[in-house]
Amino acid sequence: MAEPYLRVEGLVKRFGPFTALGGVDLEVYPGEVHCLLGDNGAGKSTLIKTLAGVHQPTEGKIYIEGKPVAFRTPRDASDAGIGTVYQDLAVNPLLSVTRNFFMGRELKGLLGTLRMDEMNKIAHDEMLKIGIDFSDPTQAVGTMSGGQRQTLAIARAIHFGAKVLILDEPTSALGQKQQMGVLKTIKRVRARGDIAIIFITHNEIHSRLVGDRFTFLALGKTIGAGTNSEIGDEEMRRLMSGGAEMGDLKQELAAI
Repeated sequence: MAEPYLRVEGLVKRFGPFTALGGVDLEVYPGEVHCLLGDNGAGKSTLIKTLAGVHQPTEGKIYIEGKPVAFRTPRDASDAGIGTVYQDLAVNPLLSVTRNFFMGRELKGLLGTLRMDEMNKIAHDEMLKIGIDFSDPTQAVGTMSGGQRQTLAIARAIHFGAKVLILDEPTSALGQKQQMGVLKTIKRVRARGDIAIIFITHNEIHSRLVGDRFTFLALGKTIGAGTNSEIGDEEMRRLMSGGAEMGDLKQELAAI
C-alpha cells in the first residue's frame, strides 16, 4: 500500500476545560475516499478545522508525506496541499463562475488588468475535468444549482494545489438528483489517483457508494475504523449511532 499523504496521530484539541478531540488517529491515502462519520458533537468539525489550520492542536501530530507539520493559519494548510470545501462554499452568487473560481487569485496583466479570456478558459476546462461543462463561465453563480456550486468549489480547490480534499457534508442540503451529481464528481476526483479525499457525511448510503475507508467518531474519540469491505451494514449503523447497540437504543425509548 502507498504511504498516506496525510497522517494524524493522537490529535487532541481542548477549548478551556472542554476536550473536543481526545486523541484521534487518521490516515488518508491518495486515490481513496476516506469517510469521516459520527453524530453531531462527535468532533468532526473540530477535526477538519484543525486539519485546515483554523484551530491548532493541543496535543498530537499531523504529518504530510511523512513529515511533521504545524499549521498556524488556513493559508499554511492550503500551502501544504489541504483544500477544504465547507458547507457554505465561500462563493458570491452575484459574481461569475470565473470570478468565483479565481476569487483572490486573479490572473493580472499590464497595469493590473484582469486576463479574463485566460481565466474563463481555465475555469471552464478545470470544471469540465470533473464533469461539469459550462458553455458560459461568465454566468452568475447564483444561476447554478447547489450541486454545480459544489463542483465549482471542488475544481477550484484542486486547481490551486489541493492534494487532500476535505468535503464538509457536501450532499446534505441538496435534492436527490443533485446529490448523485456530487457523488459522481467525488468518484471522478478519486479516479485521478493523486487526490486524497476526506468525505464528512451523515448519510450511510452515500458513504457506502463512494467510500473506501471509514473512521467513526463519538465524543471526540475514534470508536471504529476500517475499509468498506471490513465493516458490515449492522456494524456501520452501530458505529454511526455512537457505538450503542440497537437493543440499548430500544431500551432507552421504552423507558420514556
